[in-house]
Amino acid sequence: MIQHELIEACKQNSRRAQLKLYNKYCDGMYYVALRFMQDTMEAEDAMQEAFIKAFTKIHQFNGEVTFGAWLKRIVINKCLDKLKAKKLELVAINEQVLGTVEEEDNWQVEDGIGVEEVKREIENLPEKYKYPLMLYLIEGYDHEEISEILGITQMASRTLVHRGKKKLQDELKTMSNGTGY
Repeated sequence: MIQHELIEACKQNSRRAQLKLYNKYCDGMYYVALRFMQDTMEAEDAMQEAFIKAFTKIHQFNGEVTFGAWLKRIVINKCLDKLKAKKLELVAINEQVLGTVEEEDNWQVEDGIGVEEVKREIENLPEKYKYPLMLYLIEGYDHEEISEILGITQMASRTLVHRGKKKLQDELKTMSNGTGY
């Protein structure tokens, strides 16, 4: 069965089609949830709830984006809802204080530093930088999408990603050579 046929069958409430879609996407969506929840049980719970929501709202899927991208957005939103419920709220930003940030696309890290070290250091960042940076660097969302997901302005997204990158670079420099220079 091709994917669009599976989706159409899910819209008709076919449990078999839902199971096939679930089996196709559950591993990837679990790892997305795990990056946010940092706990295997909570990640699994968030992923399960996201699938339930996706299947109840599947009639809203219009094919503008891939099904995987649509589902990933639901998983991320479910994780953020759960984090907010645990009182791990994102730090409010005084947007009048924020200035314009020049986007730096050419930031680099030391050659010996791998993806796992970068992910580990992102986890150690303050939450106000951690989630925007994860959405930008790891999940590949742009500032418009980040602003919608986190309920902040695009300017705030740019600023948080910029500052988060700077802080991440500093941490990685310190990790690499112990001095930060």
